[in-house]
Amino acid sequence: MKKVFSLLAISVLIFVLAACSGSESSGKNDSGNKKGDSNDKKEEVTISYAHWNLGTEEEMNLERLMLEQFQRDYPHIKVELYEISGNWNEQLAAAASANNMPDVFAVPDLPLALSNDWVLDVTVMAENDTDFGNVPQVVRQSTEYNKQIVALPFAQHFLGYFVNKDLYNEANLDYPTMDSTVEEFEAAVKDITNVQAGVIGLQNAGSIADWYPAAANPDSGWYTYTDGKYELNSSEYIAGVKFANEVVTNGYSYDNLTDEQKANFKGEDGNQVWFEGDIGIKWDGSWAVSSLVENSSFEFDFIGIPGGKIVITNDLLGISQTTKHAEEAFIFAKYMSFGKEGFMKRMELAAENGKVVNTLPVNTDQEILDEYFAQAPVPGIQKAYERLDEAILEPVKTVPGYAQSRWHAPTGVKVGEHENATIGQLLDAIIKGELKIEDYATQLNDLANAKYEEAVAALEN
Repeated sequence: MKKVFSLLAISVLIFVLAACSGSESSGKNDSGNKKGDSNDKKEEVTISYAHWNLGTEEEMNLERLMLEQFQRDYPHIKVELYEISGNWNEQLAAAASANNMPDVFAVPDLPLALSNDWVLDVTVMAENDTDFGNVPQVVRQSTEYNKQIVALPFAQHFLGYFVNKDLYNEANLDYPTMDSTVEEFEAAVKDITNVQAGVIGLQNAGSIADWYPAAANPDSGWYTYTDGKYELNSSEYIAGVKFANEVVTNGYSYDNLTDEQKANFKGEDGNQVWFEGDIGIKWDGSWAVSSLVENSSFEFDFIGIPGGKIVITNDLLGISQTTKHAEEAFIFAKYMSFGKEGFMKRMELAAENGKVVNTLPVNTDQEILDEYFAQAPVPGIQKAYERLDEAILEPVKTVPGYAQSRWHAPTGVKVGEHENATIGQLLDAIIKGELKIEDYATQLNDLANAKYEEAVAALEN
């Protein structure tokens, strides 16, 4: 009997080992990895996704390639595209009213999304996520409100100037760099300009008054916004508006030239004149690098703004408060944005398909950075990334009431045909030299701060 039981025990052991071996082999054959095997056992769910960057099926851009890859890597999560046309915020509001919000969506205005209860508080999921821990603090700031994480960073971009180094070298002039002072930058704009010879310092004067305060004063921010208030009556902001006025009225900006003056240049518009090599400094975002590399026949670099400051703007994803699949929505949003797995795949797909990764990494994992900057064609972009800790945020998507404080609030001032000009219209008139900033700085500052405070109060109610 002992021999029989021993034989039975051995037989059972052999059967169990064989079964385990067969199971492991089957898992590898079916999915090629344990993650795929695990997904096969999970309940299948469907989530909806809305974003303005998806292009068309025929174009099959990198975002759609990423969607296809996600479906392969996470087969239990089906992603359906949620179509939005027209005004993005209006369409989201309509969807919310119909109780038909997409599960994951691009957020163009986070305060608006918060005031309308569109976005889910994802603090617990984010803080327990290793990859989110690698998101730079300056990027995380744009995802938080009242110490809660209410959005996820989808993409990160630099704003700033690109300089045509060849144009300055040919003129035997020093081109401005990331470490140039405001005064050196101003001189570089003026010194390279020769309208009669078809050469000019800047493509346009846009954004000068917005970035200037931060470049002139390390304690100031974009459009002077810092720590919940504006200082539009500061000497730095007034100086920035005056410099913008000088650029516009003295012919240092191509877009502000007369048609007769523009006839000295090759090209139908400012972009073409840049690509012809006749503009010294061009304002753009880091998303434009691929186009600049492809179409510029001269050596150029990214220099940000004077004073060594970096300006960043972030694209955000929200997860709907009404989603029934918050965990799966988070997994998907992470894959498309800050997750290491997804970003490594993004770079791989870009290389395989001749695409360009047009976002900076939102994850500081060293393997990601090494791979990304090994492909980066513009040295200044990497130099700027190394200064992320000193960066300032463009506040358009994140600061309550910013659109009112910067553009839309009526001032009560008559400007030309505008009986009640908005802040934006009044500033445009000042920069064109029709009015003086000193006469309106305090009024503008009071109005901008009032609109900010109104927006904050609306959020808290």
